[in-house]
Amino acid sequence: MKLSRNGRFTGLALAGALALSACGSDQAVENGAAPAGSADCVEGGGTLDGAGSSAQENAMATWIAGYTGTCEDTTVNYDAVGSGAGRTQFIDDAVTFAGSDAAMDETETEKAAERCNGSEVVNIPAYIAPIAVAFNLEGVDSLNLTPEVIAGIFNQEITQWDDEAIAADNPDADLPSSEIVPVNRSDESGTTENFTAYLEEAAGDEWPHEAEGDWPIEPVEAGQGNSGVVSAIEGGEGTIGYIEASHLGDLGAAAVGVGDEFVEFSPEAAAAIVDASSPREQNTEHDLAIDLDYTGAGADAYPIVLVAYEVACLEYESEEDAELVKSFLGYVTSEEGQEASAEETGSAPLTDETRENIQPTLDAITAGS
Repeated sequence: MKLSRNGRFTGLALAGALALSACGSDQAVENGAAPAGSADCVEGGGTLDGAGSSAQENAMATWIAGYTGTCEDTTVNYDAVGSGAGRTQFIDDAVTFAGSDAAMDETETEKAAERCNGSEVVNIPAYIAPIAVAFNLEGVDSLNLTPEVIAGIFNQEITQWDDEAIAADNPDADLPSSEIVPVNRSDESGTTENFTAYLEEAAGDEWPHEAEGDWPIEPVEAGQGNSGVVSAIEGGEGTIGYIEASHLGDLGAAAVGVGDEFVEFSPEAAAAIVDASSPREQNTEHDLAIDLDYTGAGADAYPIVLVAYEVACLEYESEEDAELVKSFLGYVTSEEGQEASAEETGSAPLTDETRENIQPTLDAITAGS
């Protein structure tokens, strides 16, 4: 199986180029355009199946449109079932790669060794995005929330919108005395894992739970995937939830307390956290998982961030699978692919240094003899 360099392609409608299926309440991006770019196509094409993160659903739609616009013989399917379900499907050999907002842990990596032809699993960073604390509160367009207050709201300890802990940082807001309705994910979610990791590190004793992909307490209201949480927030009053920022739409988003300041989300503010963070301690040579530092990046950084990964094998049984994964993920992490995602979703593009670190991992993906 050989790669062939195709020429640059012009923007095209996602609806016409997209082969992306979305389960549950998450829906594929239907409109938009992929900017010009290039891709190393697999000669003869093929079909590549992935599943997982709904946080990167909109980005994946953009990548698929761009890639298949050049590599017309290849079909890429992506099922936005959530990170946990995607990792499970990958381990079960139901898909060739997984999208996940949390890196595979040690237990999952061990389980995946068999489907990876005895090789290791690698986590390749592909999508950096803020997690917005979204709210729907009549008459209130902006909110300042400290990490302790966010923890109190989602731990169901702060239950009224005019609570003095909220009012203290929002003196100009007309806060009603109505009930706060926190909305969390109903499915196992990398967005949840990143959100609870932030609360565990930044909120101290106000968040007495460990970081995990499943919501730790009985919910007031919950939704499947990012789009399900958005629907629950939009459909209620006094609702508040956490979502990957490209799903925000017309909802309000809180500025989050960092020291004595309140920081609104932006791609640049999200990237500041990643720049201040380090590789995960247990990484192998080709594993590129990041240990996010939620409190050490300074007052210009938006602290609630997810890094979404593409999870792949270093060795596949099939040469076609190996070449298709290398080809597609090569485009996803390329400058062109990252610019396309940033334009469509507001994500923070990978830095040149990160892309240079990714290339040796992509080069190491092979097929078994």
